[in-house]
Amino acid sequence: QIDYTGTEPSSPCNKCLNVSWDSTPPCTCIINFTLEHSFESNVFMYYGLSNFYQNHRRYVKSRDDSQLNGDNSSLLNPSKECEPYRTNEDKPIAPCGAIANSMFNDTLELYRIDNGTEISITLIKKGIAWWTDKNVKFRNPTGDGNNLAALFQGTTKPVNWRKAVYMLDEEPDNNGFINEDFIVWMRTAALPTFRKLYRLIERKNNLQPTLQAGKYFLNITYNYPVHSFDGRKRMILSTISWMGGKNPFLGIAYITVGSICFFLGVVLLIIHHKYGNRNTSADIPN
Repeated sequence: QIDYTGTEPSSPCNKCLNVSWDSTPPCTCIINFTLEHSFESNVFMYYGLSNFYQNHRRYVKSRDDSQLNGDNSSLLNPSKECEPYRTNEDKPIAPCGAIANSMFNDTLELYRIDNGTEISITLIKKGIAWWTDKNVKFRNPTGDGNNLAALFQGTTKPVNWRKAVYMLDEEPDNNGFINEDFIVWMRTAALPTFRKLYRLIERKNNLQPTLQAGKYFLNITYNYPVHSFDGRKRMILSTISWMGGKNPFLGIAYITVGSICFFLGVVLLIIHHKYGNRNTSADIPN
């Protein structure tokens, strides 16, 4: 994983540390790194955030699921749960709420250096969201799907967004409320340190690995400010085996719970041996 927060003075991204949501032009930086081992199967690129509490009660509730499901009445009259990101300049916000307003918007591009030549790695932006989210929970407003600007007429973009929701992507099946980057962000994390799927890197053939060992660099368009709340940002490259992906949380949780159960078992065994054989019945005199 590559930390590109930029808090260290020597970091190439230090110049971008104090950017705001609407910095113009956006700040860019490059992080060089080396892959010691090749990635043989499909690769998953994640972005990770630390010290970001998506599990806060008011934050989790700050959304309108009816609006996100394409309900036209909720589009123009969002839920009060979205306050203070319900309206802006007397227009309803689409999508409303704090979750949508704080959507991650850094742009990450990956390049491999081969004998001094920069080779762009193809990053796939579709297929990163859950099927049920993409096809059931999130729908654009009903109407002409080829004219999203008309469907969202009368609404305004979230306060911290650079552009409207109908301008998130040029492809109609990945634009508006069904944009997969947006859908992934809207599934809130349970812990303050988390990662979310950003892109897929598919293996092209069986003769070469997906990512060869060697020198790479990450080209970052640094839009997302985290320094104000002591957060950190990172890019993670991961792959899966026949057993699935790496998830240390479950292992740590099982070991912790098992250790607690073992300790309580020993304590109860000691109590049973020490006090279990005592005669607790009272002698009743004749």
